[in-house]
Amino acid sequence: MRARATTRPKARGTYRHGNLRQALLDAGIELARGGGADAVVLREVTRRAGVVPNAAYRHFASRHDLLQAVRSAALSAMAVAMETELARVRRSRSSAEYARACLRAIGRAYLRFAQEEEGLYRTAWAIPDASPGIADPARAGNSGLNPFQLLSAALDRLVEAGVLPAERRPGAEYLAWAAVRGLAMLIIDGPLRRFSRKQRDEIGRRLLDMVEKGL
Repeated sequence: MRARATTRPKARGTYRHGNLRQALLDAGIELARGGGADAVVLREVTRRAGVVPNAAYRHFASRHDLLQAVRSAALSAMAVAMETELARVRRSRSSAEYARACLRAIGRAYLRFAQEEEGLYRTAWAIPDASPGIADPARAGNSGLNPFQLLSAALDRLVEAGVLPAERRPGAEYLAWAAVRGLAMLIIDGPLRRFSRKQRDEIGRRLLDMVEKGL
């Protein structure tokens, strides 16, 4: 976690900035990265941006609104991590092998993000989301898809390749997501936290085997 500055930036009554909203959001993202959702507070965000606290309300009506924006940015970062892992999958494989490899890439990226960006990961799930599949550019990666949509696309690819029977496709996102999220929480909050990275990676590989076979 980055050390907090010991000097307080001088607040300005009028703040002339090309994009104050983005400056506030960037400050919120850094706070989340270091301390999760609880660290995202308007007063500290404005302090880091060098403006008076009331300036934030011109862009975020409440802390909840700011947290929603930071959460969206965290989901976008996760989507980019997934896309980066997907880009490493070789297309020279058969369609079935490629589809399986894409699903595993999604799972690996999820688990890696939870460990390497723990604060952002926690923030991504700090607010209940009843409709994770709804398109929202703020939560999307470079492809325009959010993490849940990338998982859905990978499962659709399994069906197209004849790996996953079409009748077993409905709701498969939730089964896969529940399994991988459960392992992620055991790693960052549970008994697996004390395991070595090599041990955690091996357990992750076995879990992804189980998910693929179980679907």
